[in-house]
Amino acid sequence: MPKMTFIQPDGKRLEVDAPVGLSVLEIAHKHGVDIEGACEGSLACSTCHVIIDPAWYGRLPAAKPDEEDMLDLAFGLTKTSRLGCQLIMTPDLDGLTVALPTATRNMMG
Repeated sequence: MPKMTFIQPDGKRLEVDAPVGLSVLEIAHKHGVDIEGACEGSLACSTCHVIIDPAWYGRLPAAKPDEEDMLDLAFGLTKTSRLGCQLIMTPDLDGLTVALPTATRNMMG
């Protein structure tokens, strides 16, 4: 089974099983990683914002315009920011590393 690593805001690393077909958001929730996902993956918020390790960013499919629009609302946006709900695990992403931002901005609450 593919693996992925979450880097917590405090720098701690957590390597987890990452089942193919699940989103990064779903994988995070499955393993108790503190990532909000207020809209439950419906692409209506930016609370599942993750920062992709630069070594992995170019391997991901390009963000669609709707994702880019939501990312504009994310706290701490970087050049390698993506929404976890839009990143679906594939065998090619085995080893993916993402960092959680230090805060999120929930426009839904």
